Amino acid sequence: MATKKIEKVRTKRKLRVRKKVEGSGNRPRLSVFRSASHIYVQAIDDVAGRTLAEASSLARELAGDTKLNKTEMAKSVGMLIAKRLQETGVAEVVFDRGRFLYHGRVKALADGAREAGLVF
Repeated sequence: MATKKIEKVRTKRKLRVRKKVEGSGNRPRLSVFRSASHIYVQAIDDVAGRTLAEASSLARELAGDTKLNKTEMAKSVGMLIAKRLQETGVAEVVFDRGRFLYHGRVKALADGAREAGLVF
């Protein structure tokens, strides 16, 4: 019973955030998913319905960083997605935290992306 209630609350939070956030070709939506051990992010053009770039804590570029904790890894993922988006010519995004609260690893990812030059 409690699991269904938690899932319902999470779904409501996700929809509440998503109705305020929409990405376009020149300003895509930066969507974050956080699992128990990894973090994933992708830049989505909602108008065209395609993913422009993606990054995760499983990326090859970050494979050598085994000494980092999960928060530091999230910051590295933020820097990686910013680098990949800048290669495609995107400098501004709309941040979509999804159902996750803006603190901890989600905030670290956003800070890393901002440090690497993304504007949101």
